[in-house]
Amino acid sequence: HPERISEEAFPRDYPWIVPLWEHRHTSRKAGQRGSGRQREGQVLHRSKRGWVWNQFFVIEEYTGPDPVLVGRLHSDVDAGDGSCRYILSGEGAGTIFVIDDKTGNIHATKTLDREEQAQYTLTAQAVDRDTNKPLEPPSEFIVKVQDINDNPPEFLHGPYYARVPEMSNVGTSVMQVTATDADDPTYGNSARLVYSILQGQPYFSVESQTGIIRTALPNMDREARQEYDVVIQAKDMGGHMGGLSGTTEVKITLTDVNDNPPKFPQSVYAMTVSEDKVPGEEVGRLKAKDPDLAENGLVSYRFVDGDGMTVFEITTDTDTREGVIKLRKPVDYETKKAYTLRVEASNTHVDPRFIAWGPYKDTATVKVTVEDADEPPAFIATSYNFEVEENAPNGTVVGRVHAKDTDGAGNPVRYMIPRYTDVEQFFSVGPEDGIIRTTRPLDRETQPWHNISVSATEIGGHHQDTKVRVNIKVKDVNDNAPEFATHYEVLVCENVSPGKLIGTVSAVDKDEIGHRQYFHFSIAPEAVNNQNFSLKDNRDSTASIYVTRRGFSRMTQDVYFLPIEINDNGVPPMSSTSTLTIRVCSCDSKDTILSCNVEPYILPAGLSTGALIAILACIVILLAIVVLFVALRRQKKEPLIVFEEEDIRENIITYDDEGGGEEDTEAFDIATLQNPDGANGFLPRKDIKPEFQYPMRPGGHLCGIYWCVWKIKTCVMFVVRNQITLGISLFVIL
Repeated sequence: HPERISEEAFPRDYPWIVPLWEHRHTSRKAGQRGSGRQREGQVLHRSKRGWVWNQFFVIEEYTGPDPVLVGRLHSDVDAGDGSCRYILSGEGAGTIFVIDDKTGNIHATKTLDREEQAQYTLTAQAVDRDTNKPLEPPSEFIVKVQDINDNPPEFLHGPYYARVPEMSNVGTSVMQVTATDADDPTYGNSARLVYSILQGQPYFSVESQTGIIRTALPNMDREARQEYDVVIQAKDMGGHMGGLSGTTEVKITLTDVNDNPPKFPQSVYAMTVSEDKVPGEEVGRLKAKDPDLAENGLVSYRFVDGDGMTVFEITTDTDTREGVIKLRKPVDYETKKAYTLRVEASNTHVDPRFIAWGPYKDTATVKVTVEDADEPPAFIATSYNFEVEENAPNGTVVGRVHAKDTDGAGNPVRYMIPRYTDVEQFFSVGPEDGIIRTTRPLDRETQPWHNISVSATEIGGHHQDTKVRVNIKVKDVNDNAPEFATHYEVLVCENVSPGKLIGTVSAVDKDEIGHRQYFHFSIAPEAVNNQNFSLKDNRDSTASIYVTRRGFSRMTQDVYFLPIEINDNGVPPMSSTSTLTIRVCSCDSKDTILSCNVEPYILPAGLSTGALIAILACIVILLAIVVLFVALRRQKKEPLIVFEEEDIRENIITYDDEGGGEEDTEAFDIATLQNPDGANGFLPRKDIKPEFQYPMRPGGHLCGIYWCVWKIKTCVMFVVRNQITLGISLFVIL
């Protein structure tokens, strides 16, 4: 380097000029200053320090054969005799940067990359070579790597995908792409990027400074072209020649808008339907095409005109977007052979931005032809209702059904009754004339209605048949006599008063009863002269029973049977005789029935206080009689009961001699006295029971007890029947 220049005078705008710095240390006095640009050989003086430091610069990516000289260190204490040694330490010292310890020259031994490390911090020091003592204190300096344009721009997030609605206006923003440059953005134009479009014109454009992609053509139609491949370039050095560049791809898709109305491919559609089709079956399909997607392409169909709008219906198949024409009502070839329909297809969602491009609908004509089919015979009526009297003789005509061939061929029809509808075969039908007759007398009370079916089959055709329902009502005939509605049993008190109402009876009849018809009641002729009861017909199908005599006796007769004749006043009139049972019962003073049995031995559930006192008195008197009888028997010293096995003979052996003690015992044989027969050699047989020569006396005291008990029983029975006074009288007599 021919001269030394300061840091301020270094030409920063020319990065290809590599400076060589020389730093010297001077031992000038404090306060001396050096300034300006010096001639060669002069020293640059700085205040307050001995080292003159500036930043070192080294160009990156140097590929020359020799190490690059970064700069030179020099101290004023260095006399040039080799006694001063320079030492370098810090980042990259000894590996990247080396120093000549004699001259102080610093070299870079490796290629540097600013993008890896932009600067290095190093420390320099001058020491005595022999003693290794510092000649100057250490000082720190920086080596900056000078940037060059060695990195092209890069799109880190490419390729890109973007969407924009079709028919967008010119200048509509699509998306923004951004490239990055690893070079130093603060130095030169190495990182100053400019964007341009290489592919995609004339449809799209890109802003050179921002990278925003915009539409460049109006009315781009998705239906014509949906996707575009655009290539964007980013170039550094402000886009000038020699700059590096990078590219990326952007795939732009046009999204759909409703800009197309539905359109029928043809104006007239022809369809056919057979007359044997049932409502709900499909007749045919038609489709209006709409190139739009999703909801923009949804189409609905409806009838707007035609003579078959009430016979057919149209719905929309959401999967296929077709209009489905179905049969709403049955069609008849013989009545009408063709129908014409006007169908309209319209979009369900209309974009208001394009409503001026409308209308978003289309119409087409559908002609439906009815085909003839071999149909079964048809009955004139959908159902038949007939009436027949019960008990009518066999073969009575009930009614007639009629069916005809609807195909126009005039084939005859045969009739029959399916057996499952008339299991017991009450009816028959003429196979040719359709007349229904009875096969036996019918009973309305057993089955008032008969529901059968009649089948009609076409002869000469495909043997198709049809059925019709026939309801037959059995009309009522007065063939049942009336009878009691239930089994009646009337209870009457013994002390009933004449003219008292004791019951009401009613009747039922299995036959139908007219609006003003009622049953007539009367006492049967065989009992019309009875003196006990009378009957009153209430003329409302009921009758009242009254008593005509005063008082009844249960002991004399406890049950009466009253025959009653019932007439229904029908045509013909029917009558029957039913028997009313009247039972006599015992009642209290309030006509409350106590018992209706012949002999009421059972104690009533409820007794009056007087009856209870009478019963207790009977029991006390009975006990008193028994105690008195026992006391009298003991006073007479008689046993209460005489046993049959007692030896009577011991009671009749007596003597008046004075006892002699042991002499008497020896003189008399007690066993002989007790058994005199044994003394004569006769021994009685114990296996034969002896007969008594005299009958035993009846136990009179036992008969008295039994008689008392019977009287007490009778008394209790009277008391139970509330005959308290009579019961007490019997006790007094007793």
